Amino acid sequence: MKVEDIESFFKDLQDRICLSVEDADGAGKFKEDLWEHHSGGGGRTRLIQNGNVIEKGGVNFSSVKGEVHPRLRQQMQLGDTDDFHFTATGVSIVMHPRNPHVPIIHMNVRYFELSNGTCWFGGGIDLTPHYVIEEDAIVFHNVLKSACDKHHPDFYTKFKTWADDYFFIQHRNETRGIGGVFFDYLKPDEAGYGSNLSKEELFAFVKEIGESFAPFYTNLMTKYKDYSFTEEQKQWQYLRRGRYVEFNLVWDRGTKFGLETNGRTESILMSLPPQANWEYNFIPEENSLEAKTLTLLRKGIDWAK
Repeated sequence: MKVEDIESFFKDLQDRICLSVEDADGAGKFKEDLWEHHSGGGGRTRLIQNGNVIEKGGVNFSSVKGEVHPRLRQQMQLGDTDDFHFTATGVSIVMHPRNPHVPIIHMNVRYFELSNGTCWFGGGIDLTPHYVIEEDAIVFHNVLKSACDKHHPDFYTKFKTWADDYFFIQHRNETRGIGGVFFDYLKPDEAGYGSNLSKEELFAFVKEIGESFAPFYTNLMTKYKDYSFTEEQKQWQYLRRGRYVEFNLVWDRGTKFGLETNGRTESILMSLPPQANWEYNFIPEENSLEAKTLTLLRKGIDWAK
């Protein structure tokens, strides 16, 4: 399997997800921004704004080539004699809805290859509701568990735990949302996270995760888009968006990777919402839906039933 085959799937995945989101939104249309990377390759940034359902969302494809940045060589455990040229390709998605009853969602599926032949897959998908609805959380995690179980019996448990640990706002001691799955450095034919699967088998797993996005999220868009909401609930949404911003700018490795390697700033920061608020020491009313949501933003909840 060549990197061109993986790029082709990611481009097609971007196309199909954009069409599905546009159809569910009913008004918003993606606008495409083609760009080139300074070291080689480039991408297609697609942004939807001010739709019926999505206030701001992005579905990005990229395929970038270049030399591994010195700061990342140690993180990638590259030796002094290794070839530091790479190809990195993938699709990255973030949706910020207008209605606070529709959750934020993020997905990333990616492939990284060094010119010495070393390669791996990474990615994940997680849900960030402004109001945690336990029924939706259970459905979401069961969708992911089903996708993982088709490829390896240990994947869901490992990658759900990884997501809980990764999507965690340490300075708030709360998870960004209800988690999902997160994985990285899935190398072919290696034990551990790769679990001795071939490159083709790992790619099939990554495709399964990518294909799970549109059916699940467009269903939530349709389910909640017409729910009424108060100004107080809109303000709560802005506060939760603020937490999302805090995670992305302080803790997210992808954001740091892109900025440290002179990536395209507009595409990297596409994940940020159009508006977010911070209110000093905000404490929701006791027994409110907001207070209940905060009790569910923690690691280790067994959502998959």
